[in-house]
Amino acid sequence: MRRNCIAILGKQDTPTDAVEEYCRYLGEAMQAEDYDLKIERVPWVEHGWGAAVRKLRRRAKEWKGTWVLVQYTALAWSARGFPIRFARVLKTLKAAGARVAVVYHDAEPYGGTRVIDRLRRRVQLRTMRKALRVSEVAVFTVPPERLSWPKTSDSRTLFIPVGANLPTSEAASRKNISTDEKLSIAVFGITGGDAGKKEVENIAEAVRFAASQMGNLRLIVLGRNSESFEGQLKASLNGSAVELHVLGLLSSEDVVRTLCVSEVLLFVRGHISTRRGSAIAGIACGLPIVAFEGTETSPPITEAGLALYSPQRKADLGDVLVRVLKDEQYRTSLAQRSWLAHAQYFSWRAIAARYVEFMKQ
Repeated sequence: MRRNCIAILGKQDTPTDAVEEYCRYLGEAMQAEDYDLKIERVPWVEHGWGAAVRKLRRRAKEWKGTWVLVQYTALAWSARGFPIRFARVLKTLKAAGARVAVVYHDAEPYGGTRVIDRLRRRVQLRTMRKALRVSEVAVFTVPPERLSWPKTSDSRTLFIPVGANLPTSEAASRKNISTDEKLSIAVFGITGGDAGKKEVENIAEAVRFAASQMGNLRLIVLGRNSESFEGQLKASLNGSAVELHVLGLLSSEDVVRTLCVSEVLLFVRGHISTRRGSAIAGIACGLPIVAFEGTETSPPITEAGLALYSPQRKADLGDVLVRVLKDEQYRTSLAQRSWLAHAQYFSWRAIAARYVEFMKQ
């Protein structure tokens, strides 16, 4: 007998909504476990909070005893990252008799040193702690012991890493389908604003150095904000032996095709972690991942094919990238580790099984 469960989302992100894609891929995988996951939104942006909660209250009458997976990011429940009304959503679901699990895609409050940043951080922490108290289960996309605020001894907290929002079943058959012998470096997504400018500087410096050591290379940049930084990338790589391709936003199938003809994924959007979907996309496509370690870097992400560099050591990113590109045996061993880690921890089948494990209780 098939069971129903519900995923609750807030405001839709643009131009792509990674949380909605997460729920869609999770739902597809849960069908093999005899669960139907239906996606519902709380339309507070379109109709205001009062009308949105009233609609949720009417819908929730049908969900008594049903697991409801409420997806948390601060900006999904507040235009400026002050998600004060998120607790109201949870209380409405609890009052209807639903079994509530909160999925923390934002596992830590936002940073920043301004007065407004400190106030926002305080509100977010209060909201996340209140949600943890109200919910029956709290799902974290990084190990709770790596976070600053939840009590690791809380039996209601679970760790389930994110998967790649991609049709990864195609990846194994497409890997290493290449048109020439030129080695390709992929970058999947760049952060917006000043952080993105710094990322592009690091990428360009490392790839220029690698090309000076190895000859012609191809740099493929795709995903969010890639087109916004095309001018800076071209200027930074001018005169180097680097063939640049900036592809922008692609369909999920084209993302797989692009990653699978690359030799390595260069990940500089903060430290690598089990909540970094763009890094896990590379793992799902069997790529070595050049990245750096941080507070959230722990198993199982460390079981994938990571080649870690130190941001504190000048030119270390370029040195690590050259080693991966030059040593084919090393590169192959990293790729194999990524394949195995994906199958065991990051595939949607493995992720769905973790959800079903607690929902059957």
